[in-house]
Amino acid sequence: MQYDAVLFDFDGVVVETPPPERLSDALGRTYEKLGRSGPAAETLQELVRGDFESIARRCHTLGIETDVFCAQAAREMVRTQREEVERGLRSAYDDVAVVRSLEHPLGIVSDNHPTVVSTLLDRFGLRSLFETVYGCPLTPDGLDRRKPDSTNIEAAMDSLEAESALYVGDRPVDVQAADNAGIDSALLSRSAESGRDETDVTPTYHIPSLSKLPSILQ
Repeated sequence: MQYDAVLFDFDGVVVETPPPERLSDALGRTYEKLGRSGPAAETLQELVRGDFESIARRCHTLGIETDVFCAQAAREMVRTQREEVERGLRSAYDDVAVVRSLEHPLGIVSDNHPTVVSTLLDRFGLRSLFETVYGCPLTPDGLDRRKPDSTNIEAAMDSLEAESALYVGDRPVDVQAADNAGIDSALLSRSAESGRDETDVTPTYHIPSLSKLPSILQ
């Protein structure tokens, strides 16, 4: 099939995924800086699910303004991920080099914070490859747009003036988001283990490496 554009998830596709324990630590510092004690790991799962209502209820119980908590959490999580890159603990994948050979308009659609995505693209010299970049800030609207919601995919396609697109992701939720947007998906499984629980989704393509993209896009 011919595609007008190719869209990519970010973490696990373009760059290595941030360790969840580091993000939990960032949320732990968020509670501490606001003078409270809260369940960092549970809060991280709520953010991953885009469950703003649960976060708001917890903030109300702890006597914290929700927007204040989310702003501080965003600062801590952005800082944590920047530090990982600066310390060499997180890098771009080698097979991202193949993206430079693609002739299609390219975009990023990520659930990570837009500041993190832009910062890491600049850090790894990849920013010029992508004409449009969408992330999810820690706001009610930003959390609502987390996948499988297709809003950001559709916005990226509009930005690229694309009627058809291929979305490349590494999780079942990426395939679901592509399905919701009415476009094809390529599920990236870099190891034999990553994909064993993907029984609920059926991607258009299943690839072990980004190096397989040119053959799909011919």
